[in-house]
Amino acid sequence: MNTSSTTDYQTSVKSARFAFVLLFLLYMFDYIDRLVISALFPFLKEDWGLTDTHCGLLISAVYWSILLLSLPSSIVVDRWSRRKSIGIMSLLWGFACMACAFTRNFTQLFAARTVIGIGEAGYAPGGAAMISALFPQEKRAKMLGLWNASIPLGSAMGIALGGLIAEHFGWRNAFGIVAIPGILVALLFFKVKDYQTVELVQTPAKEKEEAPKKLPLRNITFQFMRNKTLISNNLAFAANTFVTTSLLTWLPSYFNRLEGIPMSKAGLKSGLVLLMAIVGAPLGGYLADRWQRKRKNARLLFPSLSSLATGLILFIAFVFLRGNLQYGVLILAGVFAIAFVPASVAVTQDVVHPGLRATSTGLCVVVQHLFGSALGPPFIGALSDKYGLETAMQFLPLFTFLAAILYFVGSFFYERDLARVERIELVMEE
Repeated sequence: MNTSSTTDYQTSVKSARFAFVLLFLLYMFDYIDRLVISALFPFLKEDWGLTDTHCGLLISAVYWSILLLSLPSSIVVDRWSRRKSIGIMSLLWGFACMACAFTRNFTQLFAARTVIGIGEAGYAPGGAAMISALFPQEKRAKMLGLWNASIPLGSAMGIALGGLIAEHFGWRNAFGIVAIPGILVALLFFKVKDYQTVELVQTPAKEKEEAPKKLPLRNITFQFMRNKTLISNNLAFAANTFVTTSLLTWLPSYFNRLEGIPMSKAGLKSGLVLLMAIVGAPLGGYLADRWQRKRKNARLLFPSLSSLATGLILFIAFVFLRGNLQYGVLILAGVFAIAFVPASVAVTQDVVHPGLRATSTGLCVVVQHLFGSALGPPFIGALSDKYGLETAMQFLPLFTFLAAILYFVGSFFYERDLARVERIELVMEE
């Protein structure tokens, strides 16, 4: 390798690492902003007389916005600019989180939470597309796993910081304080290098045709609607996020009520459980990539097994155990609960045209929120209002078992759908 090419390679590696670090930080602050409210439920209930159903709706408001806007936002990301889209959206959700501090009733807070979701709608699709472009395909699940480790880190920080700030400075200040760092990182993101927008073309069917043909709209639709791998993968993702979002939302209140501890301590206990996913996310991606060297469909088989393990652990913890033993088992669940994400997100990138990767992730986001994240918190909240939170949490393992079945079904179609994908080299902007 000559000096010029070596310098170009080093510059490329540095640019990729810089972009990855900022993407990691943004996802972390995204979840801090999104989940800080979980630790504020007792304060909101005391000040405004809210029910558990109301509190669940304040979580799902974000996910309903993401659900409605992820697909159109991801199309903009694919066809316009990953860097500009992510930067603008990150600023929007940061300012919306800050606005929550100035609300005076449930309706205003619900509206502000909705705007947070509007800002977040295209971030996950855009981030996944950038990481898939910046790093080799054989490392895709591992890098997505490292990126997704920011989710439990941000979630744990949001819940822990929310309770501490609320007790010492008031619950309104919790929103404002956690919003500021994310806004600063969003401004930095406009400095990263993006890849050039990929033309939607397909390889000519006949050898005599010299130039690639533009991909017809019908074929674009078929990329998603007839892709059995994606359908199974996305539905399984939704079943798992029903569980993970419910845990993020209700675990602090669970400890607060069953153990009679203050919310600051309950938030810290919950944060440690959720923080264990910082091990599960990168480990899940690493193991899925390693297994794929021997088994092509490992990116579906691995989340099937991890989902099954998560369900068994949660069933034992919530049905049979209490106290310190239960807490120890829940910490183990924290490792397994998010291990499905890296491989599952990698699948959304593997089996579609390179020019549709953000759109593919956006579709997954729509499905996961429609059938998972947006339903989980209010569903558990409604069950809690009727039967108690202890009973409500015992329903969660059923959904991880469903996810395990769906991933296993999808594994039978992965190799066929992968073979249909166009091979197009991505070019970075100057």
